[in-house]
Amino acid sequence: MDFRLTEDQKALRAGVRELLARRFDRDALRAAVDAGGTLDRALWRELGAAGFFALRLPEEAGGVGLGLPEAVLLFEEAGRALLPGPLIATHLAAGEVPGAAEGEVVVTARDGALVEWLDAADVVLGETGEAVPVRSVDPLTPLHRVPSAAGTAVSVAPRAGAAALLSAAEQLGSASATTDMAVAYAKDRIQFGQAIGGFQAVKHLCAGMLVRTELARAAVYAAAVTADPVEIAGAKLLADEAAVRGARDCLQVHGGMGFTWEADVHLHLKRAWVRAERWMPAAAAEEAVAAAL
Repeated sequence: MDFRLTEDQKALRAGVRELLARRFDRDALRAAVDAGGTLDRALWRELGAAGFFALRLPEEAGGVGLGLPEAVLLFEEAGRALLPGPLIATHLAAGEVPGAAEGEVVVTARDGALVEWLDAADVVLGETGEAVPVRSVDPLTPLHRVPSAAGTAVSVAPRAGAAALLSAAEQLGSASATTDMAVAYAKDRIQFGQAIGGFQAVKHLCAGMLVRTELARAAVYAAAVTADPVEIAGAKLLADEAAVRGARDCLQVHGGMGFTWEADVHLHLKRAWVRAERWMPAAAAEEAVAAAL
């Protein structure tokens, strides 16, 4: 089995990265945070026009006709850019909810007891009656909790396995971004007359981030090819660890600046924390892996 990307897949990934760099750069990210988590409908429609949501729909149904491996590449780039919104729920609803594929309709779905972007969504999948807002650590992931679903571990959203894999892909993109940020800062920051990347303690942090990211990448890409539920659970575990620990180590490399609003690393850490608790949290993923042993 060959897990290397094809030339078409590389071109797809480069195209999405270019689109997001042009349409949702660091200034746009900061503006979204300042706006208090307001969903950018124009960006949503642009994503729809680019085929982000219709990627896996058959061509005869108006889609792009690609598969889960290509969707993973898209969501990896979305995670790298910290693109906000109920991307996974809308992507999975394409072809079933009119307007979702084109980005004209925003779809969210209940996942366990939580539902994101409830107030901004046009369509909500799953029962969310009496949902109450809860404080989200991530300023770009507003959350509601459904009291009657407290303790529910299983997602009510359709195709929960695909949702977990796409969430793992977002975590992978975030882990890759924080690794790049840490290495760049370690090369640039001068302390005691030399770049801090020359110190062994900093080298070890960066090397550990890279190892965890590449291990998660192999698992996520493999699970995208096989679509095996146990491999998806393992990929989610590895990607969650790579994203959360990577952001923490990146913050450590940045020193005191990492704790301030100037550095983006804390946004990656907060989003990684939220994603780790959604679409197959660690306990559920561990149970799935253990049950298959």
